[in-house]
Amino acid sequence: MSKRLLALIAAFFVQIFYGLNYTFANDVIDGGYIKPFGFILLRLIGTTLLFWIFDFLVPKQKIDKKDFLIFLAASFFGMCVNMLSFFKGLEYTTPIHASVIMTIIPIVVLILSAIYLKEKVSKLNIAGIFLGFAGALVLSIYGKATHSGDNIFLGNLLIMLNATTFSIYLIIIKKLTEKYHPFTFLKWLFLFGLIMTAPFSYKDVLEIQWQTFPNYIWFALSFVIVFATYGTYVLNPLALTQLRASTVSTFVYIQPVIAAIFAQILGADQINSVKIIAAALIFTGVYLVTKKPKNA
Repeated sequence: MSKRLLALIAAFFVQIFYGLNYTFANDVIDGGYIKPFGFILLRLIGTTLLFWIFDFLVPKQKIDKKDFLIFLAASFFGMCVNMLSFFKGLEYTTPIHASVIMTIIPIVVLILSAIYLKEKVSKLNIAGIFLGFAGALVLSIYGKATHSGDNIFLGNLLIMLNATTFSIYLIIIKKLTEKYHPFTFLKWLFLFGLIMTAPFSYKDVLEIQWQTFPNYIWFALSFVIVFATYGTYVLNPLALTQLRASTVSTFVYIQPVIAAIFAQILGADQINSVKIIAAALIFTGVYLVTKKPKNA
């Protein structure tokens, strides 16, 4: 099996895990078992421990001192702001809303690549950017809440912030994957992310009533830590070793399909005309964004 095919498989499974993550995380938060920031801290603690426990499996690499600033930036965008905005956003919006909003990632990656990497952008790309954000706007303004405490507009804005910071993270770690083994830098990224996030979330962890957890909640929490965090953050850099950041980002299309099917099965969310129209606008926008400009 070729390295590129393995990278494509890795990118595919990242989206499968993320697609399932929306419903599992939403059920834990909306059920009142764990507050959003407390969930993030548990996610970071569990994943950081897994990376450092299995550190012996990879060759030791020395980190250049100048790269620690890049590590800190990647941790800030990819672990701290990214996770805080995602879980807080999921508290106010629905699994399908969140997964559809996340499909703007390729659009954000294109914009950032044009600004920072000076990549060429065509008129079709620009049209795609407007269509994608129009879809996100439709979903945010006209989307209906499924729980009394939902605030769809605020929740979707936070998910958009999550998508933006994750896009920045993808661009930052692309350079790291060319220099270090993924396990080498990820163990540091999560450690830094844990340190950055702890002051905002430790109180929520202290309030958790562990004895009230049914088996399903224990399973959901474990899935989010082991597969939707540890697994995805391992597989993404592995995919980036063979694929461009823009290519990896387009796999995000799979998320709303998986999230919608799973949410429907568990009754956590419902599909309606607003979500379909918004998804169509976003998907069309992302398709146009991924069209390569001529002579690029």
